[in-house]
Amino acid sequence: MKVGPLWLKLQIACGDALALGPGKADLLEAITVQGSISAAARKMGMSYRRAWLLVDEMNRCFEPVLVETLRGGGLERGARVTDTGRAVLEAYREMEREAAAIAERPAYARLRSYLRASPLAPES
Repeated sequence: MKVGPLWLKLQIACGDALALGPGKADLLEAITVQGSISAAARKMGMSYRRAWLLVDEMNRCFEPVLVETLRGGGLERGARVTDTGRAVLEAYREMEREAAAIAERPAYARLRSYLRASPLAPES
């Protein structure tokens, strides 16, 4: 998330794995809306395999899992974000909103006072 010239990127670790970050949170939201991993991947412009690997990593990091895949035909196929997945996503988005308050702190104002509007051109 970008707040002025400040980029905020919250990442939640599970051992050496990235359990949740902005891209995975966006993927959870897309699965909620689209009802499948493949449709969510298409909506986000990523391959199904990449989306599936991200879901798999999230599911291995949280108990119970965040996304359930539904097998079979008819209306009961695709994927759904579990209650735990919705709770984790809500907590993550709340943390993002709280982190955005950093832009209002005096330390950030001091740092910005030294920041150029754009980088200098490289010397030849």
